[in-house]
Amino acid sequence: MSKISGYNPKSTIAGYLFISPWLIGFLCFTIIPILASLYISFTKYDLLSSPVWVGIKNFQRLFFQDLRYRKSLSITFLYVATAVPLRLIFALFIAMILCQKRRLLGLYRLVYYLPSIIGGSVAVALVWRMFFGSGGPISLAAASLGIKKTISLIGNPKTALATIIALYIWQFGSSMLIFLAGLKNIPESFYEAAVVDGAGSLIKFFRITLPLLSPVILFNLIMQTIHGFLMFTQAWIITRGGPMDATLVYVVYMFLRAFQFYDMGAASAMAWVLLLIIGFFTMFIFATSRRWVYYETKVGI
Repeated sequence: MSKISGYNPKSTIAGYLFISPWLIGFLCFTIIPILASLYISFTKYDLLSSPVWVGIKNFQRLFFQDLRYRKSLSITFLYVATAVPLRLIFALFIAMILCQKRRLLGLYRLVYYLPSIIGGSVAVALVWRMFFGSGGPISLAAASLGIKKTISLIGNPKTALATIIALYIWQFGSSMLIFLAGLKNIPESFYEAAVVDGAGSLIKFFRITLPLLSPVILFNLIMQTIHGFLMFTQAWIITRGGPMDATLVYVVYMFLRAFQFYDMGAASAMAWVLLLIIGFFTMFIFATSRRWVYYETKVGI
């Protein structure tokens, strides 16, 4: 049978040996930690003593007793609902500009993509905190205009989250490149036919560009939504969740529960709730995409 099918046991064993480093790493650093966090979510565990089984008490405490948890949920939903659409709109706008034939186009693309390379770093978050903090350029500009002597946007609960959203929008380069690739795949003949029919720029955008770009929009929307829910570095470095919990996004509070309050059981429960939230929104986007995503073979997926 092995001769007929071309099956070679030695080649199979050799293949498994070659991928064994990845398999061992995936098992040790992904599967086992996932299963361990699921078990810990049903225990009381302070990192110092042995876990004690408490059932679903961690989940009950989060949803019915922990007011900061509810606030972190509302802030995270507000952040995702605001930052993700603005980032995608801005990325699509810049992609459409860079899709046109211009001089030094490669340089412009590099400049616009740079924030995505360095935007998630700790150094940029520190610069952002200085820029929008008291004594930064914004504060000095306001003082020179006589508005206020000192102004700190990250120190004001009403504006702190907006500075984090602005940083997220600024990192639009990856989404822009994906949109740019999608725009390049739209046949130019479609636009030429629309011009012959007397279509203007808005009609071409809404009747040609958006429908043909909708699969790319779907991909970007899902990826950026997941990325938005997992946002941590910017909020932690710039504001540490403050002031007055104004930027206490979900992952920041999960980190605090785990490593400041030493409540690893609640933190693990929060991680699994976040997984369910991300899964729900991903499935919701996929379900609604049947109505607005266009494919050449059929509408929707």
